[in-house]
Amino acid sequence: MNEEDFKKKLTPEQYAILREKGTEPAGTGKLLHEKRTGMYSCAACGNVLFPSTAKFDSGSGWLSFDQALPGATKLIDDGSHGMRRTEVVCANCGSHLGHLFNDGPTETGNRFCMNSASLEFAESDAAALAEYAKNHPQNT
Repeated sequence: MNEEDFKKKLTPEQYAILREKGTEPAGTGKLLHEKRTGMYSCAACGNVLFPSTAKFDSGSGWLSFDQALPGATKLIDDGSHGMRRTEVVCANCGSHLGHLFNDGPTETGNRFCMNSASLEFAESDAAALAEYAKNHPQNT
């Protein structure tokens, strides 16, 4: 898709976050308190990014995951705003999702701090997640 296609598909908030590297205010994300089992995908292109089993409550006000599906995201050094961070973008369309920090509480040590507006959620049961893993071994 080109930028005009993204502008037509996304809300103004989503476009500002996904395509212009914006950030939603902490605690405002529509998916922050999502508890159902399922998969999180890029709101811009539909690329599946995170299983709900990787989500945890970091207390940061943003969605947090301890791992992404392999190959689903790309990590980029980010020196903006006078900080040194690691930006997380969709590996398929390059849209900004959030940032990766190494202060996660699980064995991965990762905290993928994601903007809720950059993601979409599709509910599925544990059997569907297992079927996805079976059919997409490179993405689990």
